Amino acid sequence: MKGEPGEHAPVFTGIGVAAPNGLGVAPWWSATLAGRSGIRPLTRFDGSRYPATLAGEVPEFDPAAHLPGRLIPQTDHMTRLALTAAAEALDDAGVDPAELPPYAAGVVTAASAGGFEFGQRELEALWGKGGRYVSAYQSFAWFYAVNSGQISIRHGLRGPSGVLVTEQAGGLDAVAQAGRQLRRGARLMVTGGVDGALCPWGWTAQLAGGRLSTRADPARAYLPFADDADGHVPGEGGAILVLEDARTARERGARRYGALAGYAATFDPAPGRGGEPGLRRAAETAAERAGAVAADVDVVFADAAGVPELDRQEAAAIRAVLGDGVPVTAPKSMTGRLAAGGASLDLAAALLAIRDGAVPPTANVERPAASCAIDLVTEVRYRPVRTALVLARGYGGFNAAAVVTAVR
Repeated sequence: MKGEPGEHAPVFTGIGVAAPNGLGVAPWWSATLAGRSGIRPLTRFDGSRYPATLAGEVPEFDPAAHLPGRLIPQTDHMTRLALTAAAEALDDAGVDPAELPPYAAGVVTAASAGGFEFGQRELEALWGKGGRYVSAYQSFAWFYAVNSGQISIRHGLRGPSGVLVTEQAGGLDAVAQAGRQLRRGARLMVTGGVDGALCPWGWTAQLAGGRLSTRADPARAYLPFADDADGHVPGEGGAILVLEDARTARERGARRYGALAGYAATFDPAPGRGGEPGLRRAAETAAERAGAVAADVDVVFADAAGVPELDRQEAAAIRAVLGDGVPVTAPKSMTGRLAAGGASLDLAAALLAIRDGAVPPTANVERPAASCAIDLVTEVRYRPVRTALVLARGYGGFNAAAVVTAVR
């Protein structure tokens, strides 16, 4: 977002959440500050035959209570969650898209793993009588289009649209793309991501990646930056955000949670080539574009892979950019890693930390490993927050960083 610091940076005016430890912003944020986890044994399918058996599932979600009946048979689980979060975000923003000029409002979201569940349904149709063949590519493409397109259709958002697929980094990349659309003339963008792959096909793919914890105790399975970290727990959900042109938000008297002051994305070197991972460069560039120095950053929302070597790399990147004193937190330890939904949920947490002066904790970790020498927040800290750095890494070498600030 270079060239848009200060009062001209786009602002967040609405938040909608579907998370394993709370459906809706208020329940989720209350649980997050209290350190209440949503990680528990799988119920979406029989996970007893797999080495990993825990997940973060959105609790007590009844689509009929949130969506028109006609939409339910037309959509899958992830799209229903995304539609629910989008409706909450627009309501929270206090905006009626119908009152904006035509094509002034659009949608840019992120997705990745959710296509597995959509594909699982297509495979089951193929195996059953009368099933039709749909390739994996068609399944994923269809899912991504449905996820973003249904939000557009339901709310009459006829402006620019798109979907980004960069795994865990996608929640930040989508928000940055929404910011670009605002620079090109849009007034309001619905953005973020809701994702997950809690189905046999998706579960098998995640197991093949070798990063899932196989522990059966929810309190010991996902321990980012800890001595005994052994992987992560997958989850479903995320956050949908309303990002607005700063002038439009001011003119309509909108509440502004914070501003998107800086963003950057990088790639890791190709496997076998050596070289430094790209996360440090992403964090440095995002801070530079936000006009922020190390002393300005009040908290880092970490990517928190839960894999010892990846955690060491991230801790080293944070120290290289910000020094040793900045608080670091990983509230995703209460939800699991949500693929494209994870970073947008961290953005929501950063915005509420700014609003409430409260840094949420990293659950179930008493202290960081000696190799991860960071100031890890393990209990909620009440302190002023004006600038937050959010980090994300996607499987395959994607890195993204975003700086959000209090509105000046």
